[in-house]
Amino acid sequence: MRITLQSLIHAILLSAIAITASAQIPMPLTDPATPVSADTQLPPQTVQQLLESTTDGIKFDVRDLMEILRDHRHEGWVLAAYPDPKTAQPLIGAGVSIDLPARPHPQSDPLNPHGFLEPSSADLWQAAGLDPDRLHAILDQFQERMSAWNKKGFRKRIKTLEPQITDDEATLLLRVSALQAIYNARGYCRCFDQLTPSQQMALSQLVYQMGVNLQEFNQFLAQINNYASGTESAAVSAATDAAQASMASDTEYWKTVQQSLMQSQWARLYRVRAVSVIAMLDPQYQDAPSSAERRIALLLHPAVVHQRRGRATAATRVAAHTSPARSRHSSPAARRSKLHQHPKRGV
Repeated sequence: MRITLQSLIHAILLSAIAITASAQIPMPLTDPATPVSADTQLPPQTVQQLLESTTDGIKFDVRDLMEILRDHRHEGWVLAAYPDPKTAQPLIGAGVSIDLPARPHPQSDPLNPHGFLEPSSADLWQAAGLDPDRLHAILDQFQERMSAWNKKGFRKRIKTLEPQITDDEATLLLRVSALQAIYNARGYCRCFDQLTPSQQMALSQLVYQMGVNLQEFNQFLAQINNYASGTESAAVSAATDAAQASMASDTEYWKTVQQSLMQSQWARLYRVRAVSVIAMLDPQYQDAPSSAERRIALLLHPAVVHQRRGRATAATRVAAHTSPARSRHSSPAARRSKLHQHPKRGV
């Protein structure tokens, strides 16, 4: 289905009437399972409504995902634009990119009817209800600082940067970005709605952290989409509710899936983060999250350590930043253990 400009305008007008008549969240302008055409530029209102539709079928609390993402073991929480440690691209809040263009992301899996949504950072910014002029000003100041400090000097000053957005605004931006990750997680996994709450959250975290780069994890994606024999024909024959439910609770199967991620370069470079995410794929994670994490930590070896001038220096460093205020909260494992207490809630 190709989305035409006329159909979008017509849908937006209809949704505006519905919003006026009701305080409920508007329905999506398009079917979430319909891939958005790669050459279609969606207005921010459409992006917002498509993202809001992702809460259907979600078994975990989106607020729990947001709390994990802003934790220092994952993305951190910085209220001013700062450079990514590798690409030097500007990030803000919980590691949200703020200068990406809209990108095509076609669905390559013929058995998955759900598409991907890759709007520009500016569209996500507006979908969060933030002023686009402020984004332009933040990006201008970011470029000035990069020119004056370079990436290394900029990152040394991260903890001393004056806030450019408020805590509430960063939370709104994080929510929109988390919903985009959940939306695209369905595009990567045919049986996403049948996964356990922790498995859904784990896959959503992978999408949030890696973006379109997750499509390069061929072995992992093949395993979660081809339960039983790993063939396309078997996947078709097994596409029943009973088979999908069996997949979510098959402990030995998920150990194989976890192993495929543990062998990746991502897991070794970002070991602390990877331990948390990979452990959540365990079907019994909700019963004992700390035990699940310890098991993965014992199996996942850290990145290679090089000796330089008599001192050990890690080959890489996790790019998260700790906010002092976060230390008052309970541990991430304890927060994630709440998954089974509320099967579905919005923010």
